[in-house]
Amino acid sequence: MKKFFNINIIILAVFSLFVWLPLAMIAGGSFMSGDEFQESLSPVFEEGDSENMAKWNIIPKYPTLRPYVEVLIDSPGFFVMFWNTCKIVFPVLAGQLLICVPAAWGFARYDFRFKNTLLLLYMVLMLMPFQVTMVSNYLVLDRLKLINTHMGIILPAVFSTFPVFIMYSFFRSVPISMIEAAEIDGAGELEIFIYIGLPMGAPGIVSIIVLGFMEYWSIIEPPLIFLKDKSLWPLSLFMPDIASGSGGLYLAASVLMIIPSMLVFLFGKKYLEKGIRAAGLKE
Repeated sequence: MKKFFNINIIILAVFSLFVWLPLAMIAGGSFMSGDEFQESLSPVFEEGDSENMAKWNIIPKYPTLRPYVEVLIDSPGFFVMFWNTCKIVFPVLAGQLLICVPAAWGFARYDFRFKNTLLLLYMVLMLMPFQVTMVSNYLVLDRLKLINTHMGIILPAVFSTFPVFIMYSFFRSVPISMIEAAEIDGAGELEIFIYIGLPMGAPGIVSIIVLGFMEYWSIIEPPLIFLKDKSLWPLSLFMPDIASGSGGLYLAASVLMIIPSMLVFLFGKKYLEKGIRAAGLKE
C-alpha cells in the first residue's frame, strides 16, 4: 500500500511539472534582455535558419529588470487598462452577488410554475458560448446605447447563469429540517435566507467570486467587440496591443497580469475545496 502511494506521488509530481513548467518559462523569460530573447528564439522568427534549434533558459544568462521598467514606467497605458479592468471586474462580482445569489435561493427554496423550464433554460444559456449570443447581445446593447461603455460589458455579465447554477446546487443541500426549525422559531423568509442560506452557501459564494474574478480579469472577446475606444480597454487587451518584437515586454506584462489571479486563487483555494465537499451535503 505504501509503495502504491509513493507511485501516485511520483505520477502527480510529473504532471505538476508539466503544469508549472510553462509558468516558470514565462517568469524566467520576463527577465531576459532583448538580445538574449532574440538569440533564443531566432530559429523560430528568422527564415532559412532551420539548422539551429530554438532554446529557452528558465534562468536567464543576463537577467534584467528592463522589461518591467518598460511596462510599469514607460507604458502608462498599462495602468489605464489595469484600472479599466478593476472597473469591470468588481462591479460584475458585486452585481452577481446581489442578483444571482437570491435568484439561486428562490429556485432552490420555492416551487412555482415553469420552474423546471426556467432551470432548463438556464442550463442551455450556460452551455452557449459567447459567439452564439454575440450578435443578439450587440443588438440589445446598441438599442440601450451601451456600446463603447463599460456598462455594456458589466450588465450581461451580472446576469450570467453560471453563478446561479453553482449557488442552486449549494442551496439545494441546505437541510429542510433546519429551515423548518427556523420557521417554527418564528423566523421570516428574509431571516432564513440571511442567517441560514448565506452561511450554508458561503463556500459557494466564495467559489463564484474566485471563478468570476479569474474569468473576467482575463476577458477578451466582449471588450474587443463592444468597446471601440482603446482608452476603455481592459488589461486583457494590453498584450495583443504590444508591438511585435517586444517579447520581454509581452512576458513581463503576462506575469503582472497573472499575479492577481494567482493571489485570488490561492486565497480562495480552501474555500473551493470546502465548496466541493459542501455540495455533497445531504439531509
